[in-house]
Amino acid sequence: MKSSHSTRSAFLTGVFFLSALAVTSAWAHNPVASCKAVAADKVLCKGGFSDGSAAPGVTLDVISYDEKVLLPGKLSQDSTLEFKKPEQEFYILFDAGPGHVVEIDQSEITQ
Repeated sequence: MKSSHSTRSAFLTGVFFLSALAVTSAWAHNPVASCKAVAADKVLCKGGFSDGSAAPGVTLDVISYDEKVLLPGKLSQDSTLEFKKPEQEFYILFDAGPGHVVEIDQSEITQ
């Protein structure tokens, strides 16, 4: 018959192990996106995940500050999207699903 100490120890070990798995899987899927100007009127964005995985087909929309979608987009096979810079102020929404969203304001676009 097991002692209550060894049962408790096994339980705590199991809880620790499951917690570690949950934390690891949460870190493995953080969305990442960046955009840069590639010409005076062109922007190139790249999206993916913090574990290095690509994101082809994931939504990347260009949206005006009054919440109108200016350019509905999907990342290409190489997880990029190039578009003509809108005349009006905008931000970019990389949306890989609930809890996996990145917003990039036009002021954050690098050269």
